[in-house]
Amino acid sequence: MTATASGTATTAASHSVEIRGLSRAFDGHTVLHALDLDIGKGEFVALLGHSGCGKSTLLRILAGLDEDIDGEVTVPARRSAAFQSPRLLPWLKVWRNVVLGLPGRADREKALKALDEVGIADRATVWPKTLSGGQAQRVSLARALVREPELLLLDEPFGALDALTRGRVQQLVAELWQRHGCAILLVTHDVEEALLLADRVLVMDEGRIAHELTVDLPRSRDLTAPEFVSLRARLLSWLGVHRTLEGTSS
Repeated sequence: MTATASGTATTAASHSVEIRGLSRAFDGHTVLHALDLDIGKGEFVALLGHSGCGKSTLLRILAGLDEDIDGEVTVPARRSAAFQSPRLLPWLKVWRNVVLGLPGRADREKALKALDEVGIADRATVWPKTLSGGQAQRVSLARALVREPELLLLDEPFGALDALTRGRVQQLVAELWQRHGCAILLVTHDVEEALLLADRVLVMDEGRIAHELTVDLPRSRDLTAPEFVSLRARLLSWLGVHRTLEGTSS
């Protein structure tokens, strides 16, 4: 089943995501231009691009949050998303935030299992306001994972974290992806983050996929390895960033 201007489909085909001719306009301004994209089952794809190029619009469409589209979009019925802001409800305990929106009676054991997987089962009964930024983001990931998604959509989930916490949560996401085997689309501005995590990196420009890079490097990846440095330089060049030998940009 596919989607036209009326909305987004919820039946997966041979890929986790299949997009054909996707366009989206706001007040006469076209943000996505006849975009085509496939994401394989279990594939980790990172999406880079300057602000306003259409990255988050694409993710919202795949999440089913924006259905005013032209084109065809096929996604799994089981999909979930985590955003830069954890969006936890302050009047609900942590475990209730995790299972919020699931059909049926709130399942505490299911919530505890998801929280244990992200390393904070001990915070299940506290209020969200007592959490650190990294802990809140882990709760957001637990809420996404408890839905057992075939497709996990991540919209700059590490952007508000300090460097040390960001590295830890990045590693957690890599481990969860390998454990669950779901497809992931990560929207990010961080070139190194994209190369550390993804099988494939896409660069968007003016609503189109302008460049595509397969990251054929063993895991875990070394930022100082010549192959990694070469791929980073290629992505930076595509993004219009040029580094000198001293490491400055111009």
